[in-house]
Amino acid sequence: MKKTVISVVGKDAVGIIAKVCTYLANNRINILDISQTIVDGYFNMMMVVDMDDSPKPFSDISSELVQIGDEIGVIIHCQREEIFESMHRI
Repeated sequence: MKKTVISVVGKDAVGIIAKVCTYLANNRINILDISQTIVDGYFNMMMVVDMDDSPKPFSDISSELVQIGDEIGVIIHCQREEIFESMHRI
């Protein structure tokens, strides 16, 4: 399973979750876990997704999500699970 960690951060607005999740569904990316909070008007979401069935490579998905983030005013960052895990080990 090719897991990826996706983070979304920015000023809260209507439709952020819908836009990101619609993109993932359209590209056959399954959401395995999701956490979302809003603190003082700032939106923060972290997702763990499975990209096994996606026809697109990681690089395309990552750059397209960055573009979606630009369009809706948030920062979207994708990391492969193994990279995320190595960066966050003590």
